[in-house]
Amino acid sequence: MERGGVTVHGRGAVRNLCNHGSYFLAGNASLCGLTANNFFRKILNIRKAAIVSALPMAVIPFISTVAVYDVFLRDPLFSGELNCQVCAVVRGGLIGAVVGGLYPILMAVPVNGSLAARYSSSPLPGKENLLRFWLTVSQPVFKKMRFGVLVQVLTGVFLATKHHGIYVKVLEKMKPSRDSEELQA
Repeated sequence: MERGGVTVHGRGAVRNLCNHGSYFLAGNASLCGLTANNFFRKILNIRKAAIVSALPMAVIPFISTVAVYDVFLRDPLFSGELNCQVCAVVRGGLIGAVVGGLYPILMAVPVNGSLAARYSSSPLPGKENLLRFWLTVSQPVFKKMRFGVLVQVLTGVFLATKHHGIYVKVLEKMKPSRDSEELQA
């Protein structure tokens, strides 16, 4: 069924994307957090407290990604503060990479480090070698998570592009047509 050149089904999909697109990016961030958590748990031989470590790794990245995406991209775009498509796409990519990809990985370090210390699952170094130890432990996790971060970047870019397209369509519909002005004159 078509109304005004736009299919009715398409309007619902556009509205869903506009309202809930950031949840898709946030869901991917939760998956990145859970995956990174799993990799660190295997490297540090942590067998206990699986739910205790998995819960914050799923929930916190989800909430923070939705909040950051809405505050720094969606709200400025639809309030008229962000008009540039390139700026919106770059913001979307950065939010996807940093908040949706890197932040969950970095958050897994202290979560699993504290569990490794608590349960003595692997020998931890003294304070003098702490930074070198965590860089060594984190390096394989970051290598394995490259694809996840890339997916987050592409998802952020896609959502920002779609949101900007919706913003442009809203602006076009808000403009009065020249024909109606000529009819009134």
